[in-house]
Amino acid sequence: MALLEVDRMTHYFGGLRAVHNYNLQIEPGQIRGLIGPNGAGKTTIFNLITGIHRPTEGTVRLEGRNVVGLQPYQIASRGIGRTFQNLLLWRHLTVLEHIMMARYSRLTYGLIGAFFGTAKRHREEEESEQKAHQLLELFNIGHLAHQNVLNLPYGDQRRVEMARALSMEPKILFLDEPTAGMNPEELIQMMDIIRQVHQTFGVAIFLIEHRLKLVMELCEAIQTLVFGEVIAEGSPDEIQNNPEVIDAYLGKEAIE
Repeated sequence: MALLEVDRMTHYFGGLRAVHNYNLQIEPGQIRGLIGPNGAGKTTIFNLITGIHRPTEGTVRLEGRNVVGLQPYQIASRGIGRTFQNLLLWRHLTVLEHIMMARYSRLTYGLIGAFFGTAKRHREEEESEQKAHQLLELFNIGHLAHQNVLNLPYGDQRRVEMARALSMEPKILFLDEPTAGMNPEELIQMMDIIRQVHQTFGVAIFLIEHRLKLVMELCEAIQTLVFGEVIAEGSPDEIQNNPEVIDAYLGKEAIE
């Protein structure tokens, strides 16, 4: 059974069809990519799967259970973590506080522990803070733990967002253009981080990315989306040599 299975998902915004008959299977530990021109519907697909929008038609199954109609926080708690195309960070919180806030969904001490400061609360919060620091070290931003996130360079803010998504211990990590706005050196660093995350946590990864170097080097399988429909799916070599993909997308985008 696939970890995530999307079957014939279609969505309309008013009278505009944004996604049509979309299918996807992600196996445990797999890295998959989604590419396509601007406006193709890639982020909409992320939003439909993660509950920000509800599909007009179709099903989304996570570990065999249909999650269509659940709230985003419910879907996240079942195992999907994500980043966003436009950074969504909490103003005036430190880097460490971002990770700790996200980790509260993993704590189990409940209202009694919160009100009375039980030993279980102290133990869980200490363990949670330790894991938060470990994540920050993995992303090479441990030295920034007590910095306000808005004071960080853009690339470091991207790392904070990824660490926050991982702090919820997802089974699948959705990355929406993780290298957007990064220079070539930062791109290489982010590729190394994604590889390390995959190896360390064994998490499946589904990513949208315009930097084709990253997609072609990291992904086992890639879909190409144009006007809300998948026109090709296959290995990086198959996608790079597909005439439809070249005509619709690759011919207009330089592989960096």
